[in-house]
Amino acid sequence: MKHRIKQFILSACSLALLSSFNFASADTASDAETLLNWAENTYPEFFPSHQATQSIEPWLFRYYPEAGIYAGVNKTDNGIYVLGGPWGNNPTFIDSLPNMITHIVNLGGNGSIPACNTANVPAGLVFTQSGNVVNVTTNGQCIPLPTNPNLCEAPQQASATGISLLTTSNVTSSEIRGITIDLPGIPNPFQSFANDSLNGKHCTINAPRESANLTVHSDVCYDMTSAFEGQLQGVPGITVNPPITMAAKNTITSQTVADCFATDANSIYDAFTNEVWIKKNGDFVKVSN
Repeated sequence: MKHRIKQFILSACSLALLSSFNFASADTASDAETLLNWAENTYPEFFPSHQATQSIEPWLFRYYPEAGIYAGVNKTDNGIYVLGGPWGNNPTFIDSLPNMITHIVNLGGNGSIPACNTANVPAGLVFTQSGNVVNVTTNGQCIPLPTNPNLCEAPQQASATGISLLTTSNVTSSEIRGITIDLPGIPNPFQSFANDSLNGKHCTINAPRESANLTVHSDVCYDMTSAFEGQLQGVPGITVNPPITMAAKNTITSQTVADCFATDANSIYDAFTNEVWIKKNGDFVKVSN
């Protein structure tokens, strides 16, 4: 009986973490990041360097000292404004944030920070970069569990860079709430499964130069209620008290390697060719695109 219950729990975990989620609502902070990253990537003559986003209510903004230009979003009216340089000393309204995000998406624009592709991240994840340090946070909120666990996926490269990077993820803390296990002799499989899913190694071929020696700190919370609740109700020894959430902090470090296929990575991604390999039975197996 214990074995059957344990098998059911582990199966439920696997199914839940592989489920797909739809994210309908937009988040002002993450949209502002996308906008400002896109502006830096698209108009380097005005925004010549990557700057961290600052927050002074009601503004989310970046300052470019080389050009003397401010660019930001007013959270009160969701408007985009610029100040300085060719726009002079008064804030100039450009467009609304929702309109510009739609414009960027329709253009297929690059809204990523230099080190990470953030174009398709779910609403609620906020990325900032300062030098070789990236911070990812949900700002204390719990968002639906992303289908892609890689929080800092390398942007696709237009040409081969010849750089191979091995990234290692280490969980510093994690906590699952909303599920109580009372099965004598059986450890809590949810907590160990969560830690295993967050820890791991990944290698990127033709990585961008901005990713070298990169450190990524994450402080996130995921809401897994819709994935777990229906599967666990009525299971002996398990009490479900929604919402079911997982809060986790981890640090990802990177190092240059000669050959990704000679590492102990769990997966490999070629940022130039867009090819992916996963380790299966000790060998790397190419995944069909």
